[in-house]
Amino acid sequence: MKYLTLKIIILILVIPNLSSSQNEIPAFINDSLDIYVNRALRDWRIPGCAVAIVKNGKVIVSKGYGIRDLESRMPVDEHTQFMIASNTKAVTGICLAKLEQEKILSLNDPVTKWLPWFKLYDKNATELVTIKDILTHRIGFETFQGDFSHWNTNTSRREVIERMAKIKPVYGFRDRWGYCNAGYTVAGEIIYKSSGLNWEQYITKNLFEPLGLTETHALNNNFINQPNHCTPYTIYNNEILKLTIPNLNNLAPAASICSSVSDWIKWVQLILDEGNWNGKEIISPAAIKRSMQAMSIRGAFNPRFNSGHFNLYGLGWLLQDYHKHKIVSHTGGADGFVSSVTLLPEEELGIVVFTNTDANNFYEALKWELVDAFLNLPYRNYSNLMLPEFTKYQLEDLKWLKSVRDSVDLNLIPPIPLKKFTGNYSNSVYGTMKITQEANFLKASFQHHLNQDAKLEYMGQDRFLCTYSNPTLGIKVIPFKILKKKVVSLSLSCADFIEFTPYEFIKK
Repeated sequence: MKYLTLKIIILILVIPNLSSSQNEIPAFINDSLDIYVNRALRDWRIPGCAVAIVKNGKVIVSKGYGIRDLESRMPVDEHTQFMIASNTKAVTGICLAKLEQEKILSLNDPVTKWLPWFKLYDKNATELVTIKDILTHRIGFETFQGDFSHWNTNTSRREVIERMAKIKPVYGFRDRWGYCNAGYTVAGEIIYKSSGLNWEQYITKNLFEPLGLTETHALNNNFINQPNHCTPYTIYNNEILKLTIPNLNNLAPAASICSSVSDWIKWVQLILDEGNWNGKEIISPAAIKRSMQAMSIRGAFNPRFNSGHFNLYGLGWLLQDYHKHKIVSHTGGADGFVSSVTLLPEEELGIVVFTNTDANNFYEALKWELVDAFLNLPYRNYSNLMLPEFTKYQLEDLKWLKSVRDSVDLNLIPPIPLKKFTGNYSNSVYGTMKITQEANFLKASFQHHLNQDAKLEYMGQDRFLCTYSNPTLGIKVIPFKILKKKVVSLSLSCADFIEFTPYEFIKK
């Protein structure tokens, strides 16, 4: 790679508005980035953010903004750790591509070759499903289907995988793309069976240690004990609310990595340099290329500005074209965190954006602002464009919440005594839940959501307003089925952030 001469560097600093060439840093980076981000943190009510950019093999930005905790007021810096959630998937995908290049396995291997006990709901799908299928989200599940049973629960990885046999897919096998976190848990177990190392051991030995990622951890169970970690936040009832760190070890190969932008930009550099780090090959170029091959169709890609045509999926990577450039990216969302990782391989450009609230679209707005700047496209101010849409959604949500609270406040009388709603309920996928009476409302407790429950308040027409103690699970209207004055079942749902598909719980 060619490096800038001192003369050119001086020219760039003196004349920041030169048209973009391969080796230039856009004027937006030098002149406006700090102002842009700090203004957005205020407008979006984001406590903290961290950004890193690599261009032509050199890290040109690696810094933090805002604060990592509203109580301590400690600042975010480039070494502050965030949960990166589904940006974990690209790591898992590349590891399996690496194992394929080493002739240890093939992505076309049936899953049952490595996990003979693995089953899907449909017997034919069980026999046909391959490693490639589970990595590219084409097994028939609706996006997030099953995640209420897995996300932040006490279930094991084995239980996550075994439950897949009980979930009736919304779509046909290989019929359409549906984002499946559990599929990556399967992928992690295949890494273990094929390599002899469990997923966290494998990625630590083969990636984190060679890259010197001392601020990166495969599992998030010790995240809160790290001295420079972010506290997670959300906006709940129009207030900034502190969240607890979720337990995602059972979905680790899909979502559990924690890192800083200082560390994660090294991972991006590794990918952009085709698997080389400090002159040593860590991953073969063939494995990198394999991970970025299009294997699933997600649908149309319609960027707000400029041109785009395809929207595909590789091994843990979203693949898109934008203004005649290939974009390889992914996003991640966990309780109180959203992040984006974006690569433009042809431009040798990589962008990492981490935030410590899950109630923002700024992590994507900044990504597009930076992409446009490096492609010498017009400044759009994506943050200002996206904020009104986000605010409108929040206002609509508050309006809805007021309407359902108004129904509860009518103090309507249920058709049967509250006591008849109490008892044990079961769902074939999830397990059991228990409903008890607390004064004039009900309380639901769950077999696998330890230290989490839900308050159920009657609102008429055999419906209850369900307010989960964990704000991430949201507030939902829950209908009960009553026949001959006896409760038969209820239809339980949670926030779309976790799962769209409702669960039918039968009263025992």
